[in-house]
Amino acid sequence: MFKKNIVWLLTVVLINLSAVENNSDKSSLNVSANVAPVNNVSSNAASVDMVTGTGALGRWLHLPKDSGIRLGGLWIGDMNALCHGGLSTPPPKKFAGINLLVLDLAIDTEKFCNIKNGLFGAEFLQLNGQDANRYAGAAQGYNSLVDPPPLNRSELYQLWYRHTFFDNKLIIRAGKTVPTFDFNNVIHPITASSSTIAIPAITGLIYTPIFVNSSMLGVLPGYYNSAWGITTTVFPLKTSYIAYGLYDGNLARGVQTGIKIGPTINSYSFQILEGGHSWELGEQKKPGRFAIGGWRQTGKLSTTTDITEQGALGIYFFGTQRLWFKNPSIDKSGITFFYQFGVNNSITLPFPKYLGLGLTAFSLIAKRPDDSFGIGLALAWLNKRTFTHKTECMLQAYYQLKFIKSSYLESAFTYIPHPGLPNSKPQTVTFTTRIITLF
Repeated sequence: MFKKNIVWLLTVVLINLSAVENNSDKSSLNVSANVAPVNNVSSNAASVDMVTGTGALGRWLHLPKDSGIRLGGLWIGDMNALCHGGLSTPPPKKFAGINLLVLDLAIDTEKFCNIKNGLFGAEFLQLNGQDANRYAGAAQGYNSLVDPPPLNRSELYQLWYRHTFFDNKLIIRAGKTVPTFDFNNVIHPITASSSTIAIPAITGLIYTPIFVNSSMLGVLPGYYNSAWGITTTVFPLKTSYIAYGLYDGNLARGVQTGIKIGPTINSYSFQILEGGHSWELGEQKKPGRFAIGGWRQTGKLSTTTDITEQGALGIYFFGTQRLWFKNPSIDKSGITFFYQFGVNNSITLPFPKYLGLGLTAFSLIAKRPDDSFGIGLALAWLNKRTFTHKTECMLQAYYQLKFIKSSYLESAFTYIPHPGLPNSKPQTVTFTTRIITLF
């Protein structure tokens, strides 16, 4: 695993050094609104960014700027140390390494084949990892890069076509997609009237619930189990949206939809509806956002203890708010607060209720404008039919340091007082160090 980490790291650093610039390739593809800025990034952009990376791979290959073709991606490599606690039986491994590679192709169809308002996307995902979450006894997952097996997988991660209508007021995207880009995406950057105060990726926390609200774990498709379906988004106002999605719902019966190339059409489906609004508060125009949604899973659901039910329903909301600007109207330095909540009526899903909170500090270290650090709390109520504990609480703190162009070094400490998995010791502490490179 160590040798693989070194090989991938050298490859991606060479790509970065060859890049002409470290911004998204806005000149050749008009998707900049869907790409997180290359400062203060998500700890796993493959979960929340429709188009991944900066486009540096295409520039390195000398693709013509007017071709409409954009090539990019990301590489993430991390090492996890179980410092205290974890499983009691069987004895867990103290160290776990993970490699993630995503290669992204996006084509502006107007430039490529004269079809206006169209965008085509495809992604390949390669994961090689170890079960860090199980070693720690974490039911929710303190590391979002790994969860259901197999942990060594090569898959067609995304394959979709997106079309906009009525001056971008209606967007339809169909194909194999990652719904966490469009739904329950608390990390998504918040735009503002001034680009100097826009909030970048809300947090760099690495735990799973920051990407998938725990009350939807097991039903909402996302990293690394994308799913076939269709997403429709309407923008009735410039600051508001309504989105609806219908997807292959076989993830709920344990099918690894990410690995499957084609859809499975049967009684299992997942539907979700979300609406949101953003604003700027007070004289300093502190940006904020609130969204609320509901979902429905169909088909027969069951647990390992043979409890069954027909379908499930749930609701959720999330929001963010800039609390303080260090330099109002000048730059993005300051502190942002975020919150998440979700609840479902299921007797088979692992987490009937979830609450998440966190704070993120941006650009507060002198001469480190693209660094961030933050804390987060993830509290899940456990299904009493399958767990012995009532709740699982995770506390996590991180520091994300930009060290070369679009590459970041991130460290995270996680404390879990009472891990949810059976045979787990209390007072579990883990340390993760991660390299994130966008290209």
